[in-house]
Amino acid sequence: MGNRLSKIYTRTGDDGSTGLGDGTRVSKDSARVAAYGTVDEANSAIGLVLACEVPAAMREVLVAVQHQLFDLGGELCIPGHAAIADADVNRLEQLLDGFNADLPPLKDFILPGGGLAAAHCHLARTICRRAEREVVTLSHHDAVRPEAIRYLNRLSDLLFVLARVLARGSGHGEVLWNHSRRNA
Repeated sequence: MGNRLSKIYTRTGDDGSTGLGDGTRVSKDSARVAAYGTVDEANSAIGLVLACEVPAAMREVLVAVQHQLFDLGGELCIPGHAAIADADVNRLEQLLDGFNADLPPLKDFILPGGGLAAAHCHLARTICRRAEREVVTLSHHDAVRPEAIRYLNRLSDLLFVLARVLARGSGHGEVLWNHSRRNA
């Protein structure tokens, strides 16, 4: 590993710019910084899920996802860099199928909730969806590999399924949207 940070502040960003992984400087509100910043936020939200009681198999999956999100952040921070592959997207699909297999089909929308871990998982899902939107926005300005967008799309789906599993496993159950409440 190259440079280690021995001093956390550098003052180089005091002018509203930040350095990308390739050394170029961009505005802190650029589409690229927004994209990898939101990926970092999603990673932190998954950390909140992991701070809760979750089954060991799910914990293993989420820790692996955190590593991949760090890789994805690197891909987005270094123009032209590739870190996420089709195999990573395929792995998320396999995990989705596995965790979803024992869940009943959805007949109603689910509200975020169902216990602390499930609620945190729903929050991670929504941040992941925002990260996906930010990466799509970036793709309108700069080259973005489609694997990055697909990865975030599948990950948000996986987080939704994991939230369902957590809600059901916690005993709180899923919170269903009551669409007929206005007619009552």
